[in-house]
Amino acid sequence: MMQSLIETWFHWVHAWGYGGVILLMAMESSIFPVPSELVIPPAAILAAQGGSMSLTGVILAGTFGSWLGSAITYWAALLLGRPLVMRFGKFFLMPPDKIERAERFMRRYGGGGIFFARLLPVIRHLISIPAGMLRMGFLKFSVLTVVGSAIWCSVLAVLGQKVGKRLDPDQLTALKLGQGVDLQHLIHAVKHEALWIIAAIAAVGVLYFLALRLTEPKKSV
Repeated sequence: MMQSLIETWFHWVHAWGYGGVILLMAMESSIFPVPSELVIPPAAILAAQGGSMSLTGVILAGTFGSWLGSAITYWAALLLGRPLVMRFGKFFLMPPDKIERAERFMRRYGGGGIFFARLLPVIRHLISIPAGMLRMGFLKFSVLTVVGSAIWCSVLAVLGQKVGKRLDPDQLTALKLGQGVDLQHLIHAVKHEALWIIAAIAAVGVLYFLALRLTEPKKSV
């Protein structure tokens, strides 16, 4: 089933160009489990091969899609309220424990949490929910989301360029023509390059949150 979904996502990117990138990244930033690592890198590879898209365009489309999906989720959480989100979230792959974890993350780290959440797996598509439930200012939420998403999409676009260099000429031709590519090889190449990048971002996040912990006011005894 996952193989079929990946093939469908790839077809959207190839056939719809920027529109496919925007749609998939909007889904990725909401309640749909679409890995951004399998959206932006293939689009960047296509852009590097001289297609109808440019690398800058892919980054902008990915950033806009991320903001769009996050904004929709933010307003849905704000308008529905915490009781309904907690009650029905499990039907959208968001059980109460996940929502509560994201809520604690949001309460503790505020705006900085929104920014770094855009760079971290798993919590990326959840952080908009507590931001909406806690009624964080939408302008502030949007700015932090756009900046974080732009950085993440830029990283993935560069990753796509590196992956493209590892593909053989036949695979690049098939990719450009939208024909049957070896998706397992493509996925493996993306994951191989992404591991180091994700690890570096996670390390930066850990240092940031450690600095917050060390500098927070001490509780009076």
